Amino acid sequence: MAVNYTVPLSKVIKEFSLKELFMPCPPEKIEIASMDVNRPGLELTGFFDYYDTRRILIFGNAETAYLKSVPRGAREKVLCDLFSKKPPAAIIARGLEPLPEVSEAAKAHGVPLLGSPETTSALIAALVSYLHVEMAPRITRHGVLVEVYGEGILLVGDSGVGKSETAIELIKRGHRLIADDAVVIRRVSAKSLVGEAPENIKHFIELRGIGIINARRIFGMGAVKLTENIDLVINLEIWNNQKVYDRMGLDNEYTEILGIKVPVLTIPVKPGRNLAIIIEVAAMNNRQKKMGYNAAEELLKHLGMDVPEAGQTEKKLDLDF
Repeated sequence: MAVNYTVPLSKVIKEFSLKELFMPCPPEKIEIASMDVNRPGLELTGFFDYYDTRRILIFGNAETAYLKSVPRGAREKVLCDLFSKKPPAAIIARGLEPLPEVSEAAKAHGVPLLGSPETTSALIAALVSYLHVEMAPRITRHGVLVEVYGEGILLVGDSGVGKSETAIELIKRGHRLIADDAVVIRRVSAKSLVGEAPENIKHFIELRGIGIINARRIFGMGAVKLTENIDLVINLEIWNNQKVYDRMGLDNEYTEILGIKVPVLTIPVKPGRNLAIIIEVAAMNNRQKKMGYNAAEELLKHLGMDVPEAGQTEKKLDLDF
């Protein structure tokens, strides 16, 4: 069942340093439920057939100039009709002073009125982007998320396979930890997944035999990061002698997270394998593939062999993590 997330107005005010011109109640009690905003156009002419009452209203130069051109009586009526729909808030951009009729309508219908010095277009773009991240669909999965050479690597596998130990080694080699044990994954666009740690376990790592450590305090601020895109999933599993592992890199395996395809590598674990170095190479190789280069295909061409058609196909893996 889909969950609809909201953002308190107080958080939006703090994020964008908005000025409170009128606030009918504490902003912590007002929830924003739409990822989009509304710059009223047809609504100012009285057309409300497709008006979404959940959206924040944005007034800029054009809206203010149009309202000034309308006779006072008609201006009062259309603003009364607009604010009677109870939008969660209205923001006056460009540092403009709200028209008296706007202030009166906001107060009459209990709609928060805010001000911003930003240009209208810049404010809308930043606000929509922020709301899409804050209200994005999300899931929490067991794993470790690290940033390696700018690539977001999600390590998954059975408990005790060595995910946290590998993350520590990567941190010591100059890479950064985002989350250990539990990763909150958000779908922020049709193509992007962003991972972060739950607030209560942020920067903490569990190491069997040692216990809980704080990576930020031990390794410094440069060893941690708050969020990161998920570019590659690496499935760590105990080496199985009966299983045939990919040795060429022609297989394109992927898994789906929140409906988005993410490439997957399965790396067998056994004593003597340096997983940190393997993951570093995997991160760099994944970046090369995204840029259109595949070393296995080039080798086959150098050997005068045709690239197998099977190498161009994709195989979905259903990972239990």
